[in-house]
Amino acid sequence: MEFSQRLKRLQFNVFADMDRAKSLARTAGKNVIDLSLGSSDLPTAGHITDTIALSLTDPKTHGYLLFNGTKSFREAAAIWYEQKFGISVNPETEVLPLIGSQEGTAHLPLAILNPGDFALLLDPGYPSHAGGVYLAGGQIYPMPLLAENAFLPVFDDIPQPVLAQSKMMVLSYPHNPTTAIAPIAFFEKAVAFCRENELVLVHDFPYVDLVFEDSVGAVSPCPSSEEQRKLMAPSIFQTDRDKSVSIEFFTLSKSYNMGGFRVGYAIGNSQIIEALRQVKAVVDFNQYQGILNGAIAALTGPQDTVKTSVETFRKRRDAFVHALQDIGWQVPIPPATMYVWAKLPEPWALDSVKFCTHLVQSTGVAASPGAGFGKSGEGYVRFALVESPEILAEAVRRIAEFQVASISKSA
Repeated sequence: MEFSQRLKRLQFNVFADMDRAKSLARTAGKNVIDLSLGSSDLPTAGHITDTIALSLTDPKTHGYLLFNGTKSFREAAAIWYEQKFGISVNPETEVLPLIGSQEGTAHLPLAILNPGDFALLLDPGYPSHAGGVYLAGGQIYPMPLLAENAFLPVFDDIPQPVLAQSKMMVLSYPHNPTTAIAPIAFFEKAVAFCRENELVLVHDFPYVDLVFEDSVGAVSPCPSSEEQRKLMAPSIFQTDRDKSVSIEFFTLSKSYNMGGFRVGYAIGNSQIIEALRQVKAVVDFNQYQGILNGAIAALTGPQDTVKTSVETFRKRRDAFVHALQDIGWQVPIPPATMYVWAKLPEPWALDSVKFCTHLVQSTGVAASPGAGFGKSGEGYVRFALVESPEILAEAVRRIAEFQVASISKSA
């Protein structure tokens, strides 16, 4: 049986490959500590699940859900955004519900690119960003993210012939996997660059709330709205306030621990939103109305669980990083996200896939190889902080034993 050529470019997926490695480790009797996938282990808040449960008894929620039926959710998303960033949003023309933000970032290239067009992507970056470009028949120009540049791309390094064929740029900060935060000044440059070169600017923003206060500084005891916004990761629309070239993707997976419910949304330029809506119209309807009811409860209800989740990940971050440093693995403290991005020690510095495969086989500790996120991710490994501090400490203990054994074999 012969399949399409586009599948050849989708064969390597970091999560699928590590899933196979974890399965083999379990078959071999290992107790797996899975730090490879950024799926929050924290529970969805009760007022959200109660709303979804109540919807189940309402037969009006049991049918297909078309765009006009999502009005209440779109209004809730617009109000949430305006309250958070002080920028107004039209829920009729500038908001689009999504089955998770990943669905939106993967489908958008079908609306933007013609075959052969370039998309400018972060390297390393989230795999679905590349997957959507490949499915659209586009080409990828990887923008390297290096530690010496604070893991921000250098726009001047993009070759002019590539730029001439480019239609879109994808950014995502706070960044998965490097955990970097982009300052407002960088977004100002990005918006100006995209306007000048007629590019659609895509900002994937799943970690909007997962920013640790100790990384952005403190404010007064009674902060103003503007002071509070300085503590947050910036939105692209703080620099593209008239939404001239941009679209931004949000998810409830991280802030509200709703990963399994697959609910997100896009806010952006009305023409870009309409183009993405056209693609969605021939691929899917929307998710179950009860899930959107739960999402409305999340966006409009008490936000204390968001703060609790952030504090939980901060404590895990501190415990894990300090434990790694205690065994001699010097890892910087992440300013945001639920990850630790660690430069690999010898003898593994040039083969992150081999390191992660051997680590899970030998110890049961599963991590994601940096090479799975792009060429510039080689030499790094990503740990997801999705276990308690006690289990994270056990993971580090096993890693220490693995390091000793590795050094002995290489001696």
